[in-house]
Amino acid sequence: VQLQASGGGLVQSGGSLRLSCTASGFSLDYYGIGWFRQAPGKEREGVSCISVTGGNTAYADSVKGRFTISRDNARNTVYLEMHSLKPEDTAVYYCAQDARFAVHLCSLVSDTYNSWGQGTQVTVSS
Repeated sequence: VQLQASGGGLVQSGGSLRLSCTASGFSLDYYGIGWFRQAPGKEREGVSCISVTGGNTAYADSVKGRFTISRDNARNTVYLEMHSLKPEDTAVYYCAQDARFAVHLCSLVSDTYNSWGQGTQVTVSS
C-alpha cells in the first residue's frame, strides 16, 4: 500500500500547479483522500479532502476559491489543482488515505488518515 504525491515545484506568486496523488497496491475507489501541507516550523494543516465518490469535498479557508480537488478512480489518482498561489502556500504537500472505509463525508482532520505519501515540495516565490 503506497501513496505517491508528485507535481510540486517552484512557481512565482500568482502561478499554478497541479499535484497528483497516485496509489499503488490498493484501489482508491473505496477511500477518501486528503491533502495536507506542512511549512517549516509550522504544524501540519489540512488543505483539502474528497470523499469516495467525489461528491463531497472540503477546503481550508486559506485555499477556498483557489484550490480544487478531484479524483479519477480509473487512474487511481487524486488531483489538487492550485491557482493564484501565494508565498504562504509554500510547504511540503502530502496526500493521505482516509482510514474509514467508503465514507461519504471527507475530513480535514489528520487523525482520520492512516496511510501517507512521501510529500512533494511546493515553493512559491514572491
